[in-house]
Amino acid sequence: MSVAKKAVLVGAGSMGSHHARVISQSEGAELAVLVDPREEVGRAVAERFGATWSPELPDLGDYDAVVIAAATEAHHELAMQVLAQDRPLLIEKPVADSLLRTEEILDVAEQRDLPIMCGLLERYNPAVIAARAAISEPLHVTATRHSPYAPRIRTGVAWDLLVHDVDLAINLIGGQPETISSRLGFFHPESATGAEDVAATILGFDGGAVAQISASRIGQHKVRTLTVHELDRLIEVDLLRRNLTIYRHVSEASVDDGPSYRQQTIIEIPEIPPAPEPLTAQFARFLEVIDGRVDAAAERRSILPSHQVIDHVIAERASA
Repeated sequence: MSVAKKAVLVGAGSMGSHHARVISQSEGAELAVLVDPREEVGRAVAERFGATWSPELPDLGDYDAVVIAAATEAHHELAMQVLAQDRPLLIEKPVADSLLRTEEILDVAEQRDLPIMCGLLERYNPAVIAARAAISEPLHVTATRHSPYAPRIRTGVAWDLLVHDVDLAINLIGGQPETISSRLGFFHPESATGAEDVAATILGFDGGAVAQISASRIGQHKVRTLTVHELDRLIEVDLLRRNLTIYRHVSEASVDDGPSYRQQTIIEIPEIPPAPEPLTAQFARFLEVIDGRVDAAAERRSILPSHQVIDHVIAERASA
């Protein structure tokens, strides 16, 4: 039986607390140290999950892995410290607060041949996994990710929301988009200067496939939907309820039944097997990458494409 890996977690905020819970529940790891400069907050989370609190990143010689769930602006410095000590890294999205810094982190990880993963959590949604298995020739992907306003989130929706569906579209269709067209909206009076509240993006891919992605934080309820159109099927994913519906239109004809018009569509609702929550599945994959059961190089390469698209999208701020 393999020895549980000793993990260091940086960040005791909302997302950090979830990571702490997942790591502490893992059979393959233990939460050894929780790092947060705020003693009251950090110590409370550390004690809740049986870890030691530290105000700063410790020497990593005695630890096997690091998870960074700190504020985005701190990611670059923290990531470089971790990689300099040759430790595998799982870092929340975005990897850093600029594309240049993200590329620098990924370059160092590649040079040192270190496992690195980004918290693109929807990859591990069981409904997405089932949809990927069902999809054969995606032509048109539409995604909607809308939320009510949350004052605590100071970044715009491109990095907070849009990145997830850009990542899904790239992985479902395959390849980097050739064209990117976006429109940003700035509406809420409490938003930070330059932080967009709405982003509408169209991606064009080699071969003609198209993705339309909408992200908003001025919605009145949470919406997380993904639809994949093929020539003869439509695969509809509810990312919140984590279910999947497949439609195939078979005929349309007028019927002699008064002023009515009847269409026939076959509807299939595949059963999705019970699966762990996405954060748990993501951490399990991280452990597999560390153990060499997943190709670490391929995992590294999968991070940058969505970051490149979002960098292009937020460039629209200059013209907004």
